[in-house]
Amino acid sequence: MSVLDKVNSPNDVKKLNNDELNELCSDVRAELISTVSKTGGHLASNLGIVELTVALHKVFSSPTDQIVFDVGHQCYTHKLLTGRKDRFATLRTENGISGFTRPVESEHDIFSSGHSSTSISAAVGLASAKQIKGEKGKVIAIIGDGALTGGLAYEALNNSGNNNSNLIVILNDNNMSISQNVGSMAKNLNTIRTSSKYVTFKSKLQRGLARIPKIGSQISRSFTLINSQIRKRILKSTFFEDLGFRYYGPIDGHDLEALIDVLNVAKAHSHSVFIHINTVKGKGYNPAEKNPTQFHGIGKFDINTGEPKSGGKNFSSVFGETMCSFAAKDARICCVTAAMAEGTGLCEFSKKYPKRFFDVGIAEQHAVTFSSGLAKNGLIPVFAVYSTFLQRSYDQLIHDVAMQNLKVIFAIDRAGFVGEDGESHQGVFDTAFLNSVIGLTVFAPSYYDELEGMFYEGIYKIKGAAAIRYPRGNEKYRPENYQYNHESYNVFGDNTANNCIVTYCREFSECIKAYESLENTFVIKLNRIKPIDRNVLNELKNTKNIFFFEEAIASGGIGEAFGNMLAENNISAFYKHISINDEFVKQASVDSQMKAYKLDCDSIIREVNNAIK
Repeated sequence: MSVLDKVNSPNDVKKLNNDELNELCSDVRAELISTVSKTGGHLASNLGIVELTVALHKVFSSPTDQIVFDVGHQCYTHKLLTGRKDRFATLRTENGISGFTRPVESEHDIFSSGHSSTSISAAVGLASAKQIKGEKGKVIAIIGDGALTGGLAYEALNNSGNNNSNLIVILNDNNMSISQNVGSMAKNLNTIRTSSKYVTFKSKLQRGLARIPKIGSQISRSFTLINSQIRKRILKSTFFEDLGFRYYGPIDGHDLEALIDVLNVAKAHSHSVFIHINTVKGKGYNPAEKNPTQFHGIGKFDINTGEPKSGGKNFSSVFGETMCSFAAKDARICCVTAAMAEGTGLCEFSKKYPKRFFDVGIAEQHAVTFSSGLAKNGLIPVFAVYSTFLQRSYDQLIHDVAMQNLKVIFAIDRAGFVGEDGESHQGVFDTAFLNSVIGLTVFAPSYYDELEGMFYEGIYKIKGAAAIRYPRGNEKYRPENYQYNHESYNVFGDNTANNCIVTYCREFSECIKAYESLENTFVIKLNRIKPIDRNVLNELKNTKNIFFFEEAIASGGIGEAFGNMLAENNISAFYKHISINDEFVKQASVDSQMKAYKLDCDSIIREVNNAIK
C-alpha cells in the first residue's frame, strides 16, 4: 500500500512520521498528475501547495480549525486528505467532486470559492464569529501572491491584524498568479525575498550553525523559527507587521519539517500571524514547472509529454488576432487584462504592442476605471475579461464608464456555459446586469467573422461604451451560405409562418439546426442584444407562437426584455422564454448543460412541437 492509500481523514495524517509524510507528498503528486491528465483542471497551483496542505493537516484539526483556500482551485490535495480520495477520479465531472471548495461536499470545505482575493475577508469573519461565540480553533487563510493584487485582500488585511488572536494568514508566494505577477506588491515581496543584507547574513548564520557537531543540523532547522526576528533587525519591518501581524518568513514551502515547525509556532500564538512561504508552481512535474501558465488551468493532456489533447482556433484566439489587426491600423487601440493575457488570447498583442498592453493584476474593478482614464485622454481601451469576473466591476461599469459616456470596449470571454468549472465560473449573468447599464451597446456574435465585425462596429460605429460577448471554445454549426451583413438582427425562413424562434450567440447554432427539422417555423437571430432593434417587431405580425431560447439567466435577461417589448406593443402571440431559472449551473460538459436546460437542438424541437399541438 502507498501512504496515500492509508489516509482517509486528517486524523490519519497526524499519525504519520516525517518520512511517511514526505512519501505522502510524492503519492499525492502522482495522483494529481494522473487525475488531471484525464479530467483537466488546475494542476500547477496544486502541485505547488502539496507540502503546505499536508503540513496543515498534520498540525491543525480540521474542521475545528478552519482552513480557507483563496480561489479554491488549489484545494485538490486537501480533498484527497479529507475523505474524498475514492471519488477523486470524478474531479470536475458531472455529479462528481468540484474543482473548488464546496461546503456541500465536505465539512472540511469551510467556504465556497471560485473567485480571487476573498479568503482573508472570509477568514476574518469566521475568526471574529469564533471569538464572539467562545469557540475553539484557529482560522487559516491561504492566499497566493497573485491574489494579493486584488483590492479586497487589502481591505481584509487592514481590518484584521490587531483584532483576531485566532487568525493565521499564509501567503503562498510562487511569484505568479496565472501569468507572471505585476505591480508594486510583487516587487515588495521580491524585496523581502532577495534583500542582499538579509540573505547574506541568513546564509552565513545557517552555515555556521550547521557546522556544530552532532546538534548542528537540528539547530539549523530551528533557525526557521527565529528567522523573523533576524529579518526584522536588518529590514526593520514588513508591510504585514505594520498592519499588526506577527510575521514569519520567507520559508521554503517544500520543506515539510520547516513548515510543520512554523505552523506549530503560529498555532501557539495569541496574536494574528502572517506566514510567508516560497513555493514553485508546478513542483514535481517537469512540463508544469517549465510552463506553469499553461498548466494553471489545462484540459486533458498526455502525461509523458505534457501536450494538451485539444487546442486550435477558438473565440479567444480570434479575438487576439482581431485586436492585433486593429492595433496595426489604429494607434489608439490598447488592450487591458486582469492577469488573463493567455486565457483571453492577448499574448501576441502583448508582444507586438507592449506599450499599449496593460496587465493590471487580479483587479477587475481597477481595470475598468483605469480603462476609463485611458478613454478620457483619447485612447480606445479594450478590456478583455471572462464573463464571471466582470461581475466584480459592476459599479465601475456604471459610475466610471456609462455615466461619463466614455468609449470603453468590453471583450467578454466565456459568455454562457463554461462546463466543468462549475457554479462560480458560468458566464450566465452578464446579459442581465449589462442590460441595466444605460447607454451600453451589447453585441453577441455566433461566429468568428461576426466577432471581428462586431468589434469593428463597437469601436468605430457606436457612440459610448460597447460590449461584445462570446462563448468559450470554437464556433458551432453554421447554416450554408450564411454571411454576416452587419444588421442588428437576421431572419431565417418565412416570417409569415406561425412559429418563431428567437435567440442569439452560441445558442443560434442549436436553434437553426432545430429550424431545419421543423415546419411552419422561422428564426430571428439577434446580433445586437442591447438595445434590441424595435424593427424586429415588424417580423412578428403574423406569428402565433414565439419561443425565446437563451443561454443565460432568465431574470433580467434578454428574453425577459424581449417579452416586455412584445407586451408594450400589444403583440398577443403566445410567448415562452426558455433559459436558466433561479439556480446556479453545476459542473458538467457544455453539451450536458445544454440538454439539462432544454437548449439543445432536440429539446428545442420538442418544445416547439409540444406547444403547437
